[in-house]
Amino acid sequence: MNNATVLEINADAIKHNVTHFKSKLHPNTKILAVVKAFAYGSDACILSKILQDENVDYLAVAYTDEGVSLRNAGIDLPILVLHPQIINFNALIAHNLEPNIYSKNILNAFLKISKSKNLTDYPIHIKFNTGLNRLGFNVQNLREIFTLITKENSIHITSVFSHLAASEDLNENLFTKNQIASFRNIKIQIEEILNYKPIFHLLNTSGILNYPQAQFDMVRLGIGLFGFDNAFSKNLKNVLTLKSIISQIHTLKKGDSVGYNRAFVCSKNSKIATIPIGHADGISRKLGNGIGSVLINKQKVPIIGNVCMDMLMVDISNIDCNEGDMVILFDSQKRIEEISQKINTIPYELLTMISQRVKRIKV
Repeated sequence: MNNATVLEINADAIKHNVTHFKSKLHPNTKILAVVKAFAYGSDACILSKILQDENVDYLAVAYTDEGVSLRNAGIDLPILVLHPQIINFNALIAHNLEPNIYSKNILNAFLKISKSKNLTDYPIHIKFNTGLNRLGFNVQNLREIFTLITKENSIHITSVFSHLAASEDLNENLFTKNQIASFRNIKIQIEEILNYKPIFHLLNTSGILNYPQAQFDMVRLGIGLFGFDNAFSKNLKNVLTLKSIISQIHTLKKGDSVGYNRAFVCSKNSKIATIPIGHADGISRKLGNGIGSVLINKQKVPIIGNVCMDMLMVDISNIDCNEGDMVILFDSQKRIEEISQKINTIPYELLTMISQRVKRIKV
């Protein structure tokens, strides 16, 4: 592990952001915190412990192994597995994880294993496709599915949900409202069939902000945990800071080159700093050759030459600094967004690119 480079996770900022989103909800609306993909590239175990202390109602991961890691770390909140695979059902059940049932194939496979294990009322979640066209049953199959489920006592429907395709884009307001209407119709039909009431949930982070009328019983909070909303609200706090140090400083002459393929050639006498973080740590090679930058002593300096696997170089000719000084890769939502735009991506991808060899610390 590269201990000179760290990703700081600000626990107080997470708590603040959760409180902010709670203020947008009805008092009885539950919160499901999404901690898939190593909690968006931060640290799922650190984040989940903070969220458990904040009394969120549910956690969600993408795959079974992610949920197993949380259980092994002592997390006892209910955990929804959003994309369970049949091959992992034994491990899922052994660790008291709750599967999203999104197709007939998954439903039949889980019914088979739940009956073979003599389970009773094992919690499952049912997903419907209302327009994202990724995972989920079609509404046309609703009565067939629920007729089958209600005959079984090995499973119990804890929640029913769907996912909005464009809740952050108000140009797609009509499409989103049609999804909400479709989900309301699903809810009405299900309540006519079941003799108990599952949790219904539809909204993600941007949905909470743009469509608060569609809270139903629970909302799913993901990227909002890290201080992102539709307009970089000043009411939210940045959670993640990626920092490193200057390993070495070189004084170069005009005409000297830097890095692989001599991608940078000094146009004048220059000072160059080497920083121990590279594309194996999640710093895209697209940020090389003057596209990206870092902050040293609060000043922006360009990344020069090609980003290496374990290192990158920056031009420090115009600032005063020394070997061992701190280097900031990002320390704000605005900076994360800025870097994302430089490489034509989104904060989600930028954050999840951060390698797990980068040390995570809670501050």
